[in-house]
Parts: sequence; structure tokens; C-alpha cells
Amino acid sequence: MIVRDLNEAKNTDRHIFSKGWDSVRLLLKSDNMGFSFHITTIYAGAELEMHYKNHLESVYCVDGTGSIEDCATGEVHQIRPGVVYALDKHDKHILRADADKPMIMACVFNPPVTGNEVHQDDGSYALEAESM
Repeated sequence: MIVRDLNEAKNTDRHIFSKGWDSVRLLLKSDNMGFSFHITTIYAGAELEMHYKNHLESVYCVDGTGSIEDCATGEVHQIRPGVVYALDKHDKHILRADADKPMIMACVFNPPVTGNEVHQDDGSYALEAESM
């Protein structure tokens, strides 16, 4: 059994900071679950273009509001607490947090991340083999 406390993990190397966001990686590849689980904060007013070419991701909004734009179709979906989205086709997207407060997101990645990934120039995370 694995038990981790988000507040304790915030003070470890599981807490990763990048431009427009930070993420506490509560479950990683090394936990052997077949996925990783993160609590990610998208900073107020952030606009992040991402394209997870190597990973599938599911995201549940816990707090805050914003939108996600599908770059292939231009379709924009509102994000608010209780909304989930899944990037089931490695969808290139733009995630925007409203300016008044950050969005708190619970995220699942498959394959799992190793822990230190940040977005490459194309908006993706490298696969473990590519990042070595």
C-alpha cells in the first residue's frame, strides 16, 4: 500500500515548478502503478500550449476556472470544478486559467512520468528513454 500526504510531498523533490504551473507528483513510474498521479496548479492568467505526443492524460478540475482549446478543431470547453477532460488522442491543446485565481487539477498520466519532466519546446514530455 502506498500512502502519501500532498502537504508533505510539497516539501520534497516531487514538487516540480515550471513556467505557468507547478505540480506535486504523488505517484510516479517508480511506484509501479502503471500510471502517475499529480496535483497540478495552473497559475492565474496562465496560457499553456501543450501536446502530449508520448502520453495520455486525464484531468479533473478541483478548483478554479478556465478553458481548454482543442488546437485541431478550435473548439473551446469551459473548465470549472467537477469537469474532467481526457486527452485520448494526444490532443494538442491550449489550457487557460482565468485571471482571478489558479486552477487546481488532479492529473493522471499513462505511461507514468518519472518525476522531473517539464514541457519541451513542442509542449510534450519526453519519454523516459528520450530524456536520458
